Amino acid sequence: MSTTEMPLSSKLKYIFSIPVIISALGYFVDIYDLLLFGIVRIPSLKALGLNPDADGTFILNCQMVGLLIGGIFWGIFGDKKGRLSVLFGSILVYSLANIACGFLPYFPKEHLVYSYAGLRFIAGIGLAGELGAGITLVSESLPKNLRAIGTSVVAGFGLMGAVVAQLTVQLAGGWNISYIIGGVLGIMLLFLRISVSESGIYKKIDHQSVSKGNFLSFFTNKDRLIRYLKCIAVGLPTWYCIGILAVLANQFAPEMGIKEINPGKAIMWAYVGISVGDLLSGFISHLLKSRKMAIFYMLAFTLVGAAIMLFGNTDTETKYYIFCVWLGLGTGYWAMFVTLAAEQFGTNIRNTATTTVPNMVRGLVPVMIFSFDHLKNNFSVIVSAAVVGAVVFGLAFYSSFTISETHNKDLDFTE
Repeated sequence: MSTTEMPLSSKLKYIFSIPVIISALGYFVDIYDLLLFGIVRIPSLKALGLNPDADGTFILNCQMVGLLIGGIFWGIFGDKKGRLSVLFGSILVYSLANIACGFLPYFPKEHLVYSYAGLRFIAGIGLAGELGAGITLVSESLPKNLRAIGTSVVAGFGLMGAVVAQLTVQLAGGWNISYIIGGVLGIMLLFLRISVSESGIYKKIDHQSVSKGNFLSFFTNKDRLIRYLKCIAVGLPTWYCIGILAVLANQFAPEMGIKEINPGKAIMWAYVGISVGDLLSGFISHLLKSRKMAIFYMLAFTLVGAAIMLFGNTDTETKYYIFCVWLGLGTGYWAMFVTLAAEQFGTNIRNTATTTVPNMVRGLVPVMIFSFDHLKNNFSVIVSAAVVGAVVFGLAFYSSFTISETHNKDLDFTE
C-alpha cells in the first residue's frame, strides 16, 4: 500500500513513531545546549571577569570549530558503527561538557577564558552528531512520501529548545545553573534511547563489503563534490541570521538608534520563528512535491526580511525582535535542508553527509564573523552585515535552484 492510500491513523503512527519522537527530544536538548552560550555569553563572561565581545567571539569560534570537527567524526562513526551509536555517544559528550560549564565559577581564575573555550569546544564536538544521526534515522525509517513531514516534526519540536534555554536562563537564577540543567536533560535522554531500533536500510549494508563512512569520497568524485558543496551553500543563510543578526544583535543597537538589544532574546525570538518555519517547511515541500522549491521560496522570504531589518526603520528593540521572528520563519527550512542532504547520498555515506553538512555550515560561522569584523574596519555595522549577507544568499539561491530534486527518492542505494 502506498502512503497516499494509507489511512490517516497509519500516517500518524509513522510520523509520531519512536524514532521521530526520540530524535525530536534529542534535537531539543541539542539546540538548548548549542545556543546556551550565545544566550548567556554576556552575563557569564561579565561574572567571570572576561570580555563579552573579544573573549566571547573566541569562545564561540572554539565551539563552532568543535562542531566542524565533531561533524566529520560522528558522520563517519555513524556510517561505520550505525546511527544509534552516534545518538548515544554524542549526547554523553556534550551533556558532560555542559555540566562542567556549570562549575566554571569554581575553576582557577588563571587562564579561565581557555577553560571556558575548551569546554565549549568539547561540547561542540558532542553537539555535532545529534541532528545528522536523528534525521538520517528518521529518513531511513519513514515511507518516502512522509519523510519531509517526519523530519520537520523533529526539527520543529527540537528547535523549541532555544526558547526553553532562554526561559531557563531567566528563571533558573544563574547562568551556570542553566548549563547544569541542560547536561542533566541530556543524561536523562540517554535512558529513553534504549527503546530505539537501528535503521533497517542501514542494517542491510552493515555486513556488506561496501566502503562505509569514507569522508574523502566527497572529494574524489566531481559530481559528488558539487552535490556536497551545494548542500552546504543552501544552509548558509540560516546561520548568517543566527550567528550575526541574532547572536551579535547588541552590535546593531547603537547604529539603529536603539538603547539596547538583548542577544539572548533575539536568539529566542528567532527560534520561535524557526520552530514554526520548520514545521511548515515539511508541509510546503509535501504540497509542492519539491524540496528545492520549498527552500527557494523560504530563502526569498528570508532575504526580504533581512533587507528590511537592516535598511528599514528598525528603531526599537521590539521591532528588532519582530524581524528576528520573520528571519526565523524564513530560515525554518533547516530540517528540509538536512533532509535534502540525506537524500542526495547513498546509505554508506548518508550519515557522514547528513552530519557534516549542517556542521560545515555551523563551522563557517567564524568565517562569516571574521568577514563581518574585518568589513567593520571600513564600513558601518549594517553595511558590513549586508555585504556578508549578499554573498551568503547569492550562494544559497544558486545552489537551491541548481541542486537535483529528491522528493519521493528511494533511499535504498549506495554510492
